[in-house]
Amino acid sequence: MKKSEELKKKLSYRRKFLWQDFKEETAQAFDFCEPYKTFLDTCKTERECIRYITEELKTRGFAPIDDNAASKKCYRISHNKNAAFAIIGNQPISAGVNLIVSHIDSPRVDMKQNPLYEDKTTKLAMMRTHYYGGIKKYQWFSTPLAIHGTFVKTNGEIISMSIGEDDTDPVFVMPDLLPHLSGKVQRTKTFSEALNAAQMNVVFASTPFLEDEEEDVSEAVKLNALSLLYDKYNIVEEDFLSAELELVPAGKARDAGLDRSMVLGYGQDDRVCAFASSQAIFDINENLQRTAVVYLADKEEIGSEGNTGAKSIFIIDFISDLLKANGESGDSATLRKTLINSQILSADVNAGINPNFPDVHEAENAVHLGCGVSVTKYTGSGGKSGSNDANAEFNAHIIKTFNEGGVNWQTGALGKVDEGGGGTIAKFMAEHGAEVIDCGPGLLGMHALYELASKADIYSTYKAYKTFFQNA
Repeated sequence: MKKSEELKKKLSYRRKFLWQDFKEETAQAFDFCEPYKTFLDTCKTERECIRYITEELKTRGFAPIDDNAASKKCYRISHNKNAAFAIIGNQPISAGVNLIVSHIDSPRVDMKQNPLYEDKTTKLAMMRTHYYGGIKKYQWFSTPLAIHGTFVKTNGEIISMSIGEDDTDPVFVMPDLLPHLSGKVQRTKTFSEALNAAQMNVVFASTPFLEDEEEDVSEAVKLNALSLLYDKYNIVEEDFLSAELELVPAGKARDAGLDRSMVLGYGQDDRVCAFASSQAIFDINENLQRTAVVYLADKEEIGSEGNTGAKSIFIIDFISDLLKANGESGDSATLRKTLINSQILSADVNAGINPNFPDVHEAENAVHLGCGVSVTKYTGSGGKSGSNDANAEFNAHIIKTFNEGGVNWQTGALGKVDEGGGGTIAKFMAEHGAEVIDCGPGLLGMHALYELASKADIYSTYKAYKTFFQNA
């Protein structure tokens, strides 16, 4: 080998392609993604994620922390939209925990609280909507949609709904305008003006309720829709006012690419990290030095607000109770020191470099599909606005941990400077004084109805999280 080649190998940074540099892990990557696809199919809303995780926790021997059980494996569920679960390590919890936080909400379209109406011109029963999170509105038109959600009746009864996922179910659609008539209405307008939120109404039904006497019935199509809902779900129109109904793409996650090396599916931002972190804590050796904690948060796509978002007190309260469960003081001073001593991975996806739109990325500082989990020092926009910007010492510590654990990792920023940008949960976790860095796989088509991820990166993310719990 020439001296120049030796120096390049010794001194240069090079992304490693899992399929070549870690080819012995190919089978594991493919195998890991089979249950992951099932998870995506089963968990299209936050509540569905929590139901799935709760059953897994029970199966894996975790006990509710509020039961005061003498268990090193404990969990808590909040509002059916949050979960935190932990394995208590040998070191005092006050020495700090290793925490991985991801979010389980995804961009979608919600039903309004009073959604159902009958269009006077077409006599179609329609549903009014309000989109959630950052979406491109045009992507939601003329595509099959499913309704997932929960009705909470005033008598306390809870009714779950899922229509559109089974092959025998009907689906729903927001019909787009045909190109023959869209010249003035859409083509002459800017990208953001061509379709607006007021046009994102869903066709719900089209047949009228008919009286035996065949007399005209006011709003007969809407009435027939209400009648069908009542017959199947015992729902009346007022029940919509206290419901949470979400429109999501109908259909299952699929293998993508001729070689089946990728996964195409809805909600991989950020359920890929939620699944990977959950599986990591389930699979680690329970004889840990530092306590391992997984936190699944809601509302990240709208700023982590509310009592189920990362800004809430939920995770802080859980760690306080972990201290008490371990026989340590849960007072304010001890809790603060625990958080300051903690290490946190903000487990969120990054933007993979898109071969169709390469100009918005800087290739040397972008995430490349197939090259492993991304360690992202900062996100934000422009001058790092809204970013955590991890400390160099913690960045180096994570890189060292991953190198020693044989993790395929890369570094990557969220696009060129001044091209745009985005934020994650990291900044909210860092407010407690902990060391925090972003860490997750790259996606193509992030926030689209169907996002593309490499099985290599999904598996590398799982391996990174497992290594973080065991060795960091």
